[in-house]
Amino acid sequence: MVFKSIFIALIISLIISISKCNPLSTKGLTVDLIHRDSPQSPYYNPSLSPNQRLANAIRRSFDRARRFKLDPISPKSPESDLILSNGEYLMEYSVGTPPIPSLAIADTGSDITWTQCQPCTECFKQKLPLFDPKNSSTYKNIPCDTKYCSSFRRTSCSDNNKNCIYSAAYGDGSFTNGDLATDTITLDSSDNDGKSVVSFPDIIFGCGFKNGGIFNGGESGIFGLGGGPASLVMQLGQGKFSYCLVSTSNNDNKSSSSKLNFGANADVSGSGVATTPLVKKVPETFYYLTLEGISVGNQRLEFGDPTDREDGNIIIDSGTTLTFLPFEFYLSYMNAIKSYIKLKQIEDPQHVLTLCYHSKTDIKNIPDVTVHFRGADVKLKYENVFVRTSDVAVCLAARPVPGAGYYIYDPRIARYVSYAATSASK
Repeated sequence: MVFKSIFIALIISLIISISKCNPLSTKGLTVDLIHRDSPQSPYYNPSLSPNQRLANAIRRSFDRARRFKLDPISPKSPESDLILSNGEYLMEYSVGTPPIPSLAIADTGSDITWTQCQPCTECFKQKLPLFDPKNSSTYKNIPCDTKYCSSFRRTSCSDNNKNCIYSAAYGDGSFTNGDLATDTITLDSSDNDGKSVVSFPDIIFGCGFKNGGIFNGGESGIFGLGGGPASLVMQLGQGKFSYCLVSTSNNDNKSSSSKLNFGANADVSGSGVATTPLVKKVPETFYYLTLEGISVGNQRLEFGDPTDREDGNIIIDSGTTLTFLPFEFYLSYMNAIKSYIKLKQIEDPQHVLTLCYHSKTDIKNIPDVTVHFRGADVKLKYENVFVRTSDVAVCLAARPVPGAGYYIYDPRIARYVSYAATSASK
C-alpha cells in the first residue's frame, strides 16, 4: 500500500517462561526492518513507479493468501502448514563466533530461523558468504535423541543416527533441509541509547544445506517470528516483540526505516491505547484475532453471528498488503462504501481489485471506516481504505475470498493495534 507519512505499529505480546539468562531481561533492543522496495533492499528497482511497486505488492498478497489455503483463484490448496512469500521486510543479523552476517526475510508466518550453510548440496544464490559451521567456535549440532529434536515438527535422524535433521516445505514449492543446531545469534540494536550489539547464545536454528524455491533477492534464509515453539521470539526469553512500519511512501528516504523491537523496547504506551487478545489455535505459527465487525459511517456490519462467533476468526500477517474477507461479508462492506461514493466506477488497471473509481486525486468525503476487534476499535485513515493503482484509478484495498478458511487482515491498515498482554496506541 502507499501510505502518507504515517507510522503503523504491530504489537505482539506472548507470555512465556524460559529459565536461561537473557540480555532482554533488563534491556530491550531495536533492529531495522528493510522494506523490499527501499534502496537498502537487494530487491530495489529504482526504475519502478509507485504504482508499479504497489501492483507487485498486491500480487505478493495473493501469493501469500494461497499459503493460508485461501487461494481465490486456484481450487487446489497447498497442504503445507508453513507459509512463505517473497517477503515484504528483510532484516540483518549475524550467526556464529566470530559472527557471520546474514540477510533474512522477517516473517510472522514462519517459526524456524534458518540460513544457508556450507557444505551446500543445493543452494540458491545469495550475496553474502555462506555460513560455515566449522568456523564457528560456538556451533553445536543438536543430537537426535534430545527433547529439542523431538519437540520440533518435521525432524528426523541423520544417516549415522546422531544429529537432528530438520525439514520445511512451503506452499509455493520452496524448501529447506539441514541440521538443527545451536549457535550465537547477534543483532545490531539502534534505539534512543544509540547503537549497540546484543548476542544471544545457544539459539536453536536451522543450518540449511539443501534449499531452493522463490529466493532471488540475495537473502540467506528466514528469520522466524511466528508463534510456534521454534520461533526466535519464543527463544529470546520474554516472548514479546513489536514492529513499527514506516509509510511505504517513504521507501526512497534512506533516513527512514521500519523498526523491530524486542524485550523492554517492545512496550508501547500513550493515549488512545487499544488492546485485543491473541487466540491460541493450531497451527500455533499464526497470530489469530477475533474480528467482530466493520463500521462504515453509522452502519455496523457484523462479522458472523454475534451469538455464535468463532474465536480467532482472522489472521494478522506482516507479509500481506491486502485484507482478505469472506465473499458475502466483503459484498456488504463494498456496498456500504459504494453508497457513499458517486464517482464513475472503472475496472482495476491491474485486474486484481474489484471496486475502483476514476479519480486523479484522492476521493473526497469518504465515510469513517472502523474495524472492530474484540475489545479494540481501530479507525482507518484514507490511505488504509483506498489505494491508487494507476494515475486515474483508486481502489478499495480489500478482496473477497470465496469458501471457508481463515481470513487475513493487513496490520498496516490499522495505525496501531494491541495484542494480548501489551498495548499500543491507535
